[in-house]
This record gives sequence, C-alpha cells and structure tokens, in this order.
Amino acid sequence: MPRSHTPYPPEFRRQMVELVRAGRTPDELGKEFEPSSESIRNWVRQADRDEGGGDGGLTTEEHQELQRLRKEGKRGQWHCVQQWFGLFSICFKGIAQRYRIA
Repeated sequence: MPRSHTPYPPEFRRQMVELVRAGRTPDELGKEFEPSSESIRNWVRQADRDEGGGDGGLTTEEHQELQRLRKEGKRGQWHCVQQWFGLFSICFKGIAQRYRIA
C-alpha cells in the first residue's frame, strides 16, 4: 500500500515522544500537529522498545536487520534466523554459515 506522504523526520518523532512523556496526550498532539494520535502512540511504543522496555516487540535495529535478511532472501539466498525472543523463525536460502546459524 503506497504511503500518502513522506515519513516524518526522526527529530520530529523524537519531539512528539518527548511531549507525550512530559504529559501531553497523543490525541492532543494529533489535533495540534499533523500525525494521527495512533502514529504518535506507535512512536512512543517503538521508543520504549529501543530503550530496553516496551512490550517485547522488535527494536528498530532488530527490525532493520530483519528487513536486510528478508531482502537477501528475495535474491535467492536462504538461511534460518531464530529471532532473539525465540518467538518465531525465519528461513532464507544459502548463506547460513556466514551468520553461524544453521
């Protein structure tokens, strides 16, 4: 599904997260600024994960690594990656020894 606009800059997202942590609600910020309140809530959740807390979802770094591995998998290389939390496995073809995971 195509995006309707360009992504918000990281600094803008950080500012929204800081405002929520300072006591403003995502609904207030969503009305005052352009992003939806749900987007702001997602940014706060992701910031919590990146700082070691949160709901156990992937950190930004883990998500980027997973995207990179999926991209390699689309090129015809397969190897298995067991996620850090042990919740699921993803298999790709080929370069397993490079990552010492097969």
